[in-house]
Amino acid sequence: MAVTKEARRKKIRGRIRGKITGTAERPRLAVFRSNKEIYVQLINDEAGSTLAAASTRDKDLTRTGNKTEQGKNVGVSIAKKAAEKGISSVVFDRGGYLYHGRVKALAEGAREGGLKF
Repeated sequence: MAVTKEARRKKIRGRIRGKITGTAERPRLAVFRSNKEIYVQLINDEAGSTLAAASTRDKDLTRTGNKTEQGKNVGVSIAKKAAEKGISSVVFDRGGYLYHGRVKALAEGAREGGLKF
């Protein structure tokens, strides 16, 4: 029986999550990509809390351009929110997605915004 795309992604995601964790000083930058939107969170795994979040659904982000450009805008937005909280370094969690397209654009936007990973 063939493995579905969803099951494959969950398996990869589990492998990634076994290797990386977020702390208060260096939170995990977790990405979720749906067909229409892209979401990102800064997570402190030790406390089990979300420190900041951004997505294409935020009111302050303009929904212009293609999905890759929107992903880059979300990356810049999360970097700005992280800077407000005094966070400069993160651990990138691609969530089982390939580092390509929207996920890569989000990461590059976050780097441009000042996050280090």
